[in-house]
Amino acid sequence: MKSNRIRAIVAAAACVAAASGAQAEEIGSVSTNFRVTGSDKVVIEAYDDPQVDGVTCYVSRARTGGIKGQLGMAEDPPEASIACRQVGTIAFKAPLKQQDNVFSERMSILFKTLHVVRAVDRKRNTLVYLTYSDRIVSGSPQNSVTAVPVPAGTAIPVK
Repeated sequence: MKSNRIRAIVAAAACVAAASGAQAEEIGSVSTNFRVTGSDKVVIEAYDDPQVDGVTCYVSRARTGGIKGQLGMAEDPPEASIACRQVGTIAFKAPLKQQDNVFSERMSILFKTLHVVRAVDRKRNTLVYLTYSDRIVSGSPQNSVTAVPVPAGTAIPVK
């Protein structure tokens, strides 16, 4: 019975890891801790919002190096920072949910995921983005938030 439960949890984690949303474009990185087998880094990645043309989110986060890091077996630290900016004319592909998980990327082989959530602040006509990480059992309270004001005259369509 316990074995079936563990298999179900591992299978659910694998499905979550497989459905990882948008792909990151690495913009740059710096080494933070030298290792002969590959240094630990802080990387800067760009994610274009898949539902909003003209908005890009830049996320910086730690990546563990070494052999485990190269094989994708290391667990990256939960710290991340985010800055989203208008990089072109803002256009909405469809009405947005009031709150939606728009990006996710696994930070360990099965159990930890980095998320970027978009929330709509209708009163201020602003898109608010939050980044945080979670685990199947427990997440991290560390988070970062940023906002992109939508130009006056362009209403945010919400479902």
